[in-house]
Amino acid sequence: MRVWLCLPIILVAGACAALCAAQTPTPFAFPAQTSANGLAAGGTTAEQVRAEFLHAWNAYKQYAWGHDELRPLSHGYRDWYGVSLYMTPVDALDTMVLMGLSDEADKTRELIAQNLSFDKDIEVKNFEITIRLLGGLLSSYQLTGDSRLLSLATDLGNRLLPVFNSPTGMPYMYVNLKTGQTRGAESNPAEIGTLLIEFGTLSKLTGRPIFYEKAKRAVIELYNRRSKIGLVGSIINVESGKWTDTSSHISGGIDSYYEYLLKASILFDDQDCAHMWKSSVAAVNKYLADTSHGGLWYGQANMDTGKRTTTHFGALDAFFAAVLARSGDLDRAKRLQESSYTMWTKFGVEPEEINYSNFRIIHEGYPLRPEIAESGYYLSFYTNDPRYTEMASTFLASLTRCCKTDAGYAGLRRVANMEQEDRMESFFLAETLKYLYLTFAPRETLDLNKVVFNTEAHPIRKTW
Repeated sequence: MRVWLCLPIILVAGACAALCAAQTPTPFAFPAQTSANGLAAGGTTAEQVRAEFLHAWNAYKQYAWGHDELRPLSHGYRDWYGVSLYMTPVDALDTMVLMGLSDEADKTRELIAQNLSFDKDIEVKNFEITIRLLGGLLSSYQLTGDSRLLSLATDLGNRLLPVFNSPTGMPYMYVNLKTGQTRGAESNPAEIGTLLIEFGTLSKLTGRPIFYEKAKRAVIELYNRRSKIGLVGSIINVESGKWTDTSSHISGGIDSYYEYLLKASILFDDQDCAHMWKSSVAAVNKYLADTSHGGLWYGQANMDTGKRTTTHFGALDAFFAAVLARSGDLDRAKRLQESSYTMWTKFGVEPEEINYSNFRIIHEGYPLRPEIAESGYYLSFYTNDPRYTEMASTFLASLTRCCKTDAGYAGLRRVANMEQEDRMESFFLAETLKYLYLTFAPRETLDLNKVVFNTEAHPIRKTW
């Protein structure tokens, strides 16, 4: 039943060679809607989101400039691997551009272009570096036309390529940026299947098919190992191709695999990805969707039998409403967003994970996650229903009340007592505040039908 999908593996080199002509796009910029005082137009809430971004960004500049991440409580910084890869500046740059913060964007771009180097003897996690840094550099290159950013992206892409040198072609989890040494054979669908937007875009912009070929083969190899009922599990060995955890869900570890099947089909007009998305989402809706506890939820099931194993749902799962909306399934998207919103309002801020059958918290933290705001933005864009701007107002009010500090924003260790932790993830600036801003900003600020966001909210436009 899966033989048909072997053909694209054989043909992909030729197809990519034809599709991946070298591109040097002129910079494009989304319209910056500004008023006389320089604040974003579209109402006070858009202005407030922009102000909150500047509060967080200025704290980063004061206490963590040139480092990966701000520690908002101790007024310090954290570098992921002992040396800085400029995680927060790269992640935040395209948000500044979208918000019309030209001076900040120019200074940040110079910081990155003059100081960021990947010639370091450090072992990095391929997935995180791809979605944050490779995606951020490619998006900002398209927005600004600064070729230095594309050069950095190309150097990084070359250094990440060894991850695909497994017997199956599915990537290892870790790679040393200098030596190319890899490790981490036990991986998951998200880390295997969330690379095609970034690597594919790099192929299109450089004219080098290898990036597209490697990332697409990984997706196909994973898809070909789905169960007979169409589900994937949680953990797979990339050397043997065998599943070691057969629990299936849409949460962390699987989530963005589904997202990229749809988005790659849109961005690259890839019919293989379109087929994989349609068959996969059908299985997800058949076996994981749950309406037996009020509303629409997505739980967990055994990938081989479809038998439900848990009724867990969390902050990461909330992304799926956005993907459903982008696919045109607005009915399910709206129902799922209402369930996520119930989870948020029940606790004041959403916990990392709950049991939706009894609304007990499974994991208590909230690290400033963006997924619920992301889905609200998509639904606001596609429906123009004020329900979703109301939700966004709730999210922003909760964030400023519970997570704002004198130096940026802090995640929560426990939502039960709103205990803060000393960390401001770069995705707070790249995703959470970006999606909230776009929800309130004029519609022409960004046409969601003309871009594809990677899973770190870096907008990519088909300029090839």
